[in-house]
Amino acid sequence: MRDEKLVVLSGPQAGREFPVKGQLTIGRNPDNDVHLDDIQISRKHAVIEQSERGTVLRDLGSGNGTFVGTRRVLEYKLSGDDVIRLGGQELRFVSAAGAAEAPAARAKDDSGVRFTETGNEHLESASAASVFDTFFAAPQRDATQEQLRRTQERLQAVYDAIRTISSEQSLNRLFEKIMDQIFTLVKAHNGVIILRDEDTGELVSEYIKSGLKDADIVISQTIVHRAIEKGEAVITYDAAGDSRFEAGASIFSQNISSAMCVPLTHQEHCLGAIYVDTRGTTNAFVTGDLELLVALAGGAATAIRNVQYWEGQKQAYKDFLVGLANAVEMRDHYTVGHTWRVTNFTLAIARELGWPEDKLEEVRMGVVLHDVGKIAVSDNVLLKASQLTDEEYDQIKVHPERGAELLRDSKFLHPLIPYCLYHHERWDGKGYPYGLAEEDIPVEGRVVAVADTFDALTSNRPYRKGFPAEKGIAIIEEGRGTQFDPDVVDAMVKAWRGGKIDQVLQDYYAQDEKSVACWFCSTHIRPPESVKVGDVFECHVCHRMIRLGYSNDAYFAGEVRNDAPVTPAP
Repeated sequence: MRDEKLVVLSGPQAGREFPVKGQLTIGRNPDNDVHLDDIQISRKHAVIEQSERGTVLRDLGSGNGTFVGTRRVLEYKLSGDDVIRLGGQELRFVSAAGAAEAPAARAKDDSGVRFTETGNEHLESASAASVFDTFFAAPQRDATQEQLRRTQERLQAVYDAIRTISSEQSLNRLFEKIMDQIFTLVKAHNGVIILRDEDTGELVSEYIKSGLKDADIVISQTIVHRAIEKGEAVITYDAAGDSRFEAGASIFSQNISSAMCVPLTHQEHCLGAIYVDTRGTTNAFVTGDLELLVALAGGAATAIRNVQYWEGQKQAYKDFLVGLANAVEMRDHYTVGHTWRVTNFTLAIARELGWPEDKLEEVRMGVVLHDVGKIAVSDNVLLKASQLTDEEYDQIKVHPERGAELLRDSKFLHPLIPYCLYHHERWDGKGYPYGLAEEDIPVEGRVVAVADTFDALTSNRPYRKGFPAEKGIAIIEEGRGTQFDPDVVDAMVKAWRGGKIDQVLQDYYAQDEKSVACWFCSTHIRPPESVKVGDVFECHVCHRMIRLGYSNDAYFAGEVRNDAPVTPAP
C-alpha cells in the first residue's frame, strides 16, 4: 500500500496527520475518519480512495463542494502536495513519491501550486521599470507605418485590459479578470498570481488559471525570487525548442517551453508577481510578450492595492457593526447568543433560496443588527425575567423602528434597514410595526422572521426551557402561510433536514460530556478532538476564541482576551 497521508493546514486541528490506508472518509459526523467540526462541511462530505490507477478524491454530494486549489471537483486524482479545501478547512495530501519530488524550501502555497528549485534555467531578465519605459517610449522618427500601427494596437490592448480590471471591487473577481486579460494578450497555458502575505512575508499563490486539464503547476522559485526581490522581468526559454541555447537542455522537468514572471509593483512597493508559462510547444514567449505582461502588471498592481484597501475598509465597517451588535447582546443577558444563532439560521435559509454571494454578505451584516433597536428599550423591560405586561410589550414592539432610525442617518447602512424594520411582520398581516402582509413585506424581513422565531422556540430563557429542535420545526411548519412566508418555511425545513443548522442550536451539544457553553453566545460547543485542556479554539456560532478549562469534574469555556497570550496546555 502506498505511503500517503492528509495533513490539516488550518483550524484547531492544524498540523494533525491522518494516514490514507485504502479509504479515508471526511465530514462533519464524528464517525468519519477525518472529523472536521465545521458548519460548512456536510456530514459525509468526501472520500479518498486508493486504487490501482492512483489515489482519488471524490465529493459525496456535499452542499458547499470539494475543491483542489481553486477548482471545484467531483472526482480528482490526487498528487503529492495537492491542497484540498472543504468549507473553511484546508488539508494537504502528501505521498511518499510526492514528498521526494517536493522542494526542500517552498513558499507558502494555498492553491495547489508548487515551487521548486532547479538551478538549470536559461533565462533573460531586465529591470521591470526599464521594460515598462521601453514599452511606453515614443516610436522612433524613422518608424514605418506598419511599426506605428502595431505599436498603437499594443497600447490599445493594454489600455483596454487595464480599463477592464480597474473597476472591479472584489479581490477574487479582480484576480480572475487580470488573468483573463493576460491570456488574451499572450498565448499562455498556465497563469498564477502570487502575493506576499503582509503579516508573515510568505508568498501565497492567490489565483491560478490553467488551459490544460489536470496539469500540475510547478514554478521555478528562482525566477519568482528575481521578480519579487530584485524587481526584474524574467523570461525563460526551453532550449530544446529555441535555437538560442544548446540542443537537449531543459529548464524544467514539467514540459515547460517558456515562462515569464514579472513583479506587481505599486508605488515602489512589490505586492507579489505574475507568472505565466507555455507547455509542450516550441512557440516560446518573445520579448514583446514580456513587455505586454509588464505593462499590464503595472495597472494590475494598482487595481489590487485599491481593492485591498477597499476590503480593509469594509472589514473595519463589519467590525463596527459587530461591536454594535455586541452592545445589544451584553445588555440583554436573557437572550445572549440570539443574534449569532439567528445570523447562522438566516444564512442557511438564504442559501437554500439560492441567494448570490454578494447578497449573503449583506445578510451577514443585516441580521447581526436585526435587534439593534433594543438599545432604546429600558432595562426594567428588556431584562425582566417574568412575563411582560401589555404596556411593557408595547415598549418592546418599538425596537424595529428604533433600529431603522439608528441606521437611516448612514446611507451606507440603508440596505440593512429591512432586516431591522420588518422581521416582526407576519404573512397574514397581523405583525408589527406596520401590519404588512405577504409579499408587501420585504423578503429580508420574511427570512429573518422565520430564523428569529426558530431560535426563540429552541433557546433557553430564565422563565422556560427551549423546545427540542423537531418541536420548533413543527411549530414553524404550522405557521406556514399564516405567520410565515411558505417558501421561506420550506427553505428552513430543507436546511434543517439537510443538517445545515443543527450545530448552531443552543443545546445541540449539551449532552456531550466534553461540550462547553461559549462564554459569549451561550451556545454549547463540542471542542475538536485534538483540543486539550488549556488549548484555544473558535466558537463556530459567534467566532469568539474559547480556552478549554476543566474544574470540579466538568469542562468549561474560558474567555480569551485579545491582549492575553495564547499558550496551549503542556
